[in-house]
Amino acid sequence: MARVDDMSPTRTLTVSVPERWMQESIGDVPGADVVVWDVTGPAPQDLADRLEAVVLPYARGYDGEVVRALPHLATVLTTTTGYDGVAEKVGDGPAIVTAAGVHAAATAELAVALVLASLRGIDVAARDQAQERWRPQRRRSLADRRVLLVGVGGIGEQIARRLDPFEVTLTRVASHARTDERGPVHGTDELIDLAADHDVLIAITPLSEQTHHLVDARVLAALPDDALVVNVGRGAVVDTEALTAEVTAGRLHAALDVVDPEPLPAGHPLWSAPNALITPHVGGNASAFEPRIVEHLRRTFGELARGEEPATLVRRASH
Repeated sequence: MARVDDMSPTRTLTVSVPERWMQESIGDVPGADVVVWDVTGPAPQDLADRLEAVVLPYARGYDGEVVRALPHLATVLTTTTGYDGVAEKVGDGPAIVTAAGVHAAATAELAVALVLASLRGIDVAARDQAQERWRPQRRRSLADRRVLLVGVGGIGEQIARRLDPFEVTLTRVASHARTDERGPVHGTDELIDLAADHDVLIAITPLSEQTHHLVDARVLAALPDDALVVNVGRGAVVDTEALTAEVTAGRLHAALDVVDPEPLPAGHPLWSAPNALITPHVGGNASAFEPRIVEHLRRTFGELARGEEPATLVRRASH
């Protein structure tokens, strides 16, 4: 076991967070000087010359050019689980550290909520309420549904845990077949065959070259009539054009927190499709975010200050 003095910071790290409340909530971190910079314009010169790590803002844009201009930048930290597009904006040099785990509980909650809302017709009832219409119907329960979960990472595991009490038959899919503590995991090469035997498909896989349009026209066509497609991962994992065709034809239902493009353009058929439910990419944007991102950043800043590799590192620095 390491002695306490072995865990002491080896140097002082200057790291920026995009909002004042983050700095105040994180407080003092041994070996780290935590400053505020919103990443929307050039950093003040005295700050730019010191910054070695930058935390990107959550749920809003940032200027990749000003990040790339930092002369001593070694690490970029996202406030999201996904990091698609980050490397293109910040360049090839710095390491990339994600906020994997921070959004897992909230996103899993929304995934289950979208499934329940769509199956039980809560979205229809909400529209009926505005029109003062009372239309009781027998809807499908989540109990006894066959659920195909595409993605078995941190959020996928949290979704699986939340589905356990609902008495579903759960089939899990990942990039390759394997067995874990929950049992068998199927590979994506089986996705089309698996789709034919499932009532609900939940996509929570990250976006990459391999997962772009993973849920394509062939997978969607294989799903049974009235099946539900839920996407809480990244919009482009599902082929929007193919999904729109199936939904507007009335054959499939969709409950989407992410879409492609995002947001959907005005007049897009999914906006008005009666069997589509859309939320504006709010899976992780819940009250759980603030305390969990603060704890994550405090821990990660400590790792960086001690010269350790962060637990959620996804790309090492190239210099």
